[in-house]
Amino acid sequence: MTILVTGAAGFIGSNFVLDWLAQSDETVINLDDLTYAGNLENLASLDGDARHIFIKGSIGDFDLVAKLLAEHQPRAVVNFAAESHVDRSIHGPEDFIQTNIVGTFRLLEAVRAFYGQLEKTAKNQFRFLHVSTDEVYGSLAKDDPAFTETHQYEPNSPYSASKAASDHLVRAYHHTYGLPVLTTNCSNNYGPYHFPEKLIPLVIHNALAGKPLPIYGDGQQIRDWLYVKDHCSAIRRVLEAGRLGETYNVGGWNEKPNLDVVHTLCAILDELSPRADGKAYKEQITYVTDRPGHDRRYAIDATKIERELGWKPAETFETGIKKTVQWYLDNQGWVANVTSGAYREWLGKQYGESK
Repeated sequence: MTILVTGAAGFIGSNFVLDWLAQSDETVINLDDLTYAGNLENLASLDGDARHIFIKGSIGDFDLVAKLLAEHQPRAVVNFAAESHVDRSIHGPEDFIQTNIVGTFRLLEAVRAFYGQLEKTAKNQFRFLHVSTDEVYGSLAKDDPAFTETHQYEPNSPYSASKAASDHLVRAYHHTYGLPVLTTNCSNNYGPYHFPEKLIPLVIHNALAGKPLPIYGDGQQIRDWLYVKDHCSAIRRVLEAGRLGETYNVGGWNEKPNLDVVHTLCAILDELSPRADGKAYKEQITYVTDRPGHDRRYAIDATKIERELGWKPAETFETGIKKTVQWYLDNQGWVANVTSGAYREWLGKQYGESK
């Protein structure tokens, strides 16, 4: 048996592949275009492993996807492939439209053609699982109830709008063509192999480098934090037993303001890797101009996936964040390799304007 995983050299995708092959001998076909956040070094431990087959390419390449489906006959497609950074979508939305909307459309078209020629037993077993985000639901006020699967879509950035569109396409291909789809909408992930443009790896990287720790606005934007390996276990469970056509929200039950997260990271670094001058890392915190349309709060109600599929996260924020900091301390070579000159130039552009 084989599964096709798109975007599997990225942060969540590579963690999914590593965890999948740690507990299964089922072959993974890894399709990734290796944009700036895709990194084969994430999967270096699989070098020489016949269960992992990497193909460089885009989900928008219909002919390539069709060829891979015909050649490998996967029983499932798990779609992680996406442009996923809000700030980048504000500066350059077209990449997000092309990958998240057009790319998902072309992937669905290739999968639809493949599915249509399967025999009955294979059709009954086949699944298309689309990995999405809680950002499609918009922003919550402080006292609003958390997002459920029936919450109205209200995306506020080019990124979240493009993901909302991809979710709608997946739903439409189920209702129009009978494609056996599943969708997961997750909260903010953190953990190993996270490209250091997002809050947690950026703060760790900058803290150790003696650089400012940039906080947008007042730092009171609230997010629900989900340890990436918990997210991967949720996806495996949805793939195994989720009801066709259904959406499952995946959250960590860990709502935290961004400023609290940064203070927690600073305290852990003070303990595990103290500054040479004996000062606290929190002294490096600096406040920068808030980004346009910054959603104030996201929160996931993950009751449905627990009730229907028996899944809940294994990590608390306290256990997961300590594991994450330790991983970055133990893997400074990985960090050095991914923080290229182009990455540093982008950081300067994004966070250079201080209050």
